Amino acid sequence: MAGSRVLALGHYQPSKVLTNADLEQMVETSDEWIVSRVGIRTRHRAAEDESVADMAAKAAERALANAGLTGADIDFVIVATCTAQDRSPNTAARVAAAVGAAAPAAIDVNTACSGFPHALALADQSIRAGSATKALVIGVEKLTDFADWSDRTTCVLVGDGAGAAVVVASEHPEISPVVWGSVPDMGHAVRIEAPSHTFAQEGQSVYRWATTALPQVALSVCERAGVKPEDLGGVVLHQANLRIIEPLARKIGAVNAVVAKDVVDSGNTSAASIPLALSKLVERRGIRPGSPVLLFAFGGGLSYAGQIIHCP
Repeated sequence: MAGSRVLALGHYQPSKVLTNADLEQMVETSDEWIVSRVGIRTRHRAAEDESVADMAAKAAERALANAGLTGADIDFVIVATCTAQDRSPNTAARVAAAVGAAAPAAIDVNTACSGFPHALALADQSIRAGSATKALVIGVEKLTDFADWSDRTTCVLVGDGAGAAVVVASEHPEISPVVWGSVPDMGHAVRIEAPSHTFAQEGQSVYRWATTALPQVALSVCERAGVKPEDLGGVVLHQANLRIIEPLARKIGAVNAVVAKDVVDSGNTSAASIPLALSKLVERRGIRPGSPVLLFAFGGGLSYAGQIIHCP
């Protein structure tokens, strides 16, 4: 096949909603402080016994139903996450079992918040190479397990959830070649490290890098895909901070695009943020089917990745 396409999407969020008012009772903060700095008003928090694999499977089942497929049709499961508690079996293997996939390749990818575009690129490349025909690509995180609830600069950011895409072979490529890379000497800027195993970041350093260096990288994604920014129907960036999302979309000239702002309702869900936001937009018909959509994320490493897809 010449390429691949996103056939359908699905998402899942836990039922418990944590508001800024709730956080005011837990840590020294305020709704005004949170909204003015990152734009977040609510986020979802998974139950203690709800695992990363549980959330991923629910999003995957929804995506499969929307695609008119079953797990038995899938020959590749790839999960992007940095918050799985278990080392083995990996999350992809557990999702494969949950959805009834018979004998798929099952791998996890950990590039933190940029995980979904990385995973989508690997699925696209595998289908192009003939190593897979139908793939489940999932971004999922339970960041609240790794939050320092005494640190008001980070605990107000995190949320839980999952988003999934069914990717299939296509005679006409609808997923562009990926543009990806990293800035290794800034790898310490976003981290979940021993011995604390809590999410930490150098917020100002990340903000400056994201708002100055990333617009040119995002433009190179458009150039690689042969799409002019003004022709984009949608822009779905990693949902880290509204103060990063809005300026970046403006700087690349995406003047006609619907810009995803799910961070307001979901917080930062790391690898889940792009498929979660995109699935919601598609579900409410926020982006016209077939129109080009820029997916672009950055995260721990500092890693980044992006591609343009045709909206399913």
